[in-house]
Amino acid sequence: MIKANSQKEVSTKLMKGLLDLIILQFLSTEHMHGYQIITKIRKTYGIYFGPSTIYPLLGTLEKKGYINSNWNMDFERPRKVYNLTNDGQTRLDYTESSLNLICRKITTNSEITQPVVGMISTKSRSNLTLEVH
Repeated sequence: MIKANSQKEVSTKLMKGLLDLIILQFLSTEHMHGYQIITKIRKTYGIYFGPSTIYPLLGTLEKKGYINSNWNMDFERPRKVYNLTNDGQTRLDYTESSLNLICRKITTNSEITQPVVGMISTKSRSNLTLEVH
């Protein structure tokens, strides 16, 4: 049995490695500013990534052409709002397919009678779900 600390550590490492995918997935359903992304990650996954992690990643995703941003002046203070581009959607689809393939291979190659890892759920696009059995 894995201790709670170990589970949290594994979850955090997985989340950090998949953070770009998670952000692209969030932006595939709605336009969001950075603070909304930070809050949604914390509410959805229970893990906090601060501005020093999220904003540089948003900048990188924008430089790669996966997201665009525009300034929204409707807020009390201006907010940079991000949205997914066609290239970002292509990247999201490719990454989700690749993760599903990896999960199938892990399940197929597992010597345990029950699969260790299930499939990546892409049904709702509102959050990435990795089913662990």
